[in-house]
Amino acid sequence: MKRPIPIRTKLAAKQVGENLATWRKMHKLTSEQVAAKAAVSRSTLSRIENGDPTVSFATVLNICRTLGILDRVIEATDPYETEIGRIYADHELPQRVRRQV
Repeated sequence: MKRPIPIRTKLAAKQVGENLATWRKMHKLTSEQVAAKAAVSRSTLSRIENGDPTVSFATVLNICRTLGILDRVIEATDPYETEIGRIYADHELPQRVRRQV
């Protein structure tokens, strides 16, 4: 049985898709050009731009690389770029976090 996708995840996928479509248009690239450069089908690119949250993570990252924003995505998810991350930067983080029973 498939797990349901939370509504916030669906909304985030829709916003990310719209943002990627905007980046593509700002670069004056067609969907065919981006799809070819990212080695995906045009229909897959369309699914991403329309907010389909089931498209593979690697595919989304390939689109970001093609649009020249992959480094920005990496930076946006870097915990050490946040205040709490900078606080923890001075402490050794555990290699593994165990569940409490």
